[in-house]
Amino acid sequence: MNSASLYSTLLAFDDPKSTLGWTPVNDVVMGGASCSQLNFSPDGHMEFTGEVSLKNNGGFASIRSAPNNYSIVNIKKLCLCILGDGHHYKLNLRMDNYPDGVNYQALFTPPDRWSEITFSYDDFKPCFHGHPISAPPLDFSRINQIGFMIADRQEGSFALFIRWLRAEAYS
Repeated sequence: MNSASLYSTLLAFDDPKSTLGWTPVNDVVMGGASCSQLNFSPDGHMEFTGEVSLKNNGGFASIRSAPNNYSIVNIKKLCLCILGDGHHYKLNLRMDNYPDGVNYQALFTPPDRWSEITFSYDDFKPCFHGHPISAPPLDFSRINQIGFMIADRQEGSFALFIRWLRAEAYS
């Protein structure tokens, strides 16, 4: 039996208000010196930019949405419209709204042109403070926060541009 696909937009950065509620979370929380910011571009995307520093054993910068019920049932995959700079990034999903907890991370390297990257359920691995852990499986219907991160000691400036994140669900 074939089932049709339905698309639902989880994030769309086509309006200046779309970046409200997003917060940088950098290695400064553990004594590092990395910095990041996010801005709305009039071209209709969010800009996640900054500098990753390895000073004081640092090495990551991230942004995260405010807690929100993003839940969509029967998700088949997620699709991200993105433009990158050659660095590796992580798409972070959280099922809680605590400031510190399990992140389900999917690694990706966006090309230097606008592209769509697709993530399946199996692409997301549970991590805590950047380290793989054993945790309950990711439940897409409980997604409460979405974030983007650059880590893994990629020192220097970075720029990631995001237009939207969509979920494809089975009908």
